[in-house]
Amino acid sequence: MTSPPAGRDNAVEDDAAESESTPEAPVRKRPKPGERRVQILQTLAAMLEEPGADRITTAALAAMLEEPGADRITTAALAAKLQVSEAALYRHFASKAQMFEGLIEFIEQSVFTVINQVTEREADPAQRARRIVFMLLQFGEKNPGMARVMVGDALVFENERLSARMNQFFDKIESQLRQTLRTAAENAGSQTPTVDANGRASALTALAVGRLQRYTRSGFKRSPTEQIEMALGLLT
Repeated sequence: MTSPPAGRDNAVEDDAAESESTPEAPVRKRPKPGERRVQILQTLAAMLEEPGADRITTAALAAMLEEPGADRITTAALAAKLQVSEAALYRHFASKAQMFEGLIEFIEQSVFTVINQVTEREADPAQRARRIVFMLLQFGEKNPGMARVMVGDALVFENERLSARMNQFFDKIESQLRQTLRTAAENAGSQTPTVDANGRASALTALAVGRLQRYTRSGFKRSPTEQIEMALGLLT
């Protein structure tokens, strides 16, 4: 998983205090600001790729952070004790919902950055729409944990605002496709370009969501991009 955007690290002072109280301990490299937040999000995303990860508790996340070799994602004090408590997570995030919001922010920034690039570089509007959908599916395939967030499977037991935000994400995708396909319809001489664009944008968005759902519910075995060119050709 590409590193999510970093936030403010609230635990730097804890590291300093631990270092002063145990001068005999080997000097550990102090993490950069925001590094632990990123590592917590990476761990959460990795957990979402595991079978049966329908509900991730903070206790389960904390336990995973205690595994051998995972000391790099703890504060220096907790790593020295080989433990991470739930309280340690809340030094960086006020709630588990905020952790999921961090993942959603990463999804939004990653996807819409690429959409902007596609819009700038691809002159053919029909091809632009196909590339947007393909890119979206490819992003989910490369980031399975993120795909579960995108289709809402990972958010079933979480705060409702998280599902609402992901719904807004796909609304924005559909809006982008609608604009692109209206231009394509006009270029093709359609007498009803708006109607055509609305219908195709809706169908493409449904295709993307359906492919991602099938991918996650198959245990990441059914690729969302299999035979996608044929499907996109029929809808654009």
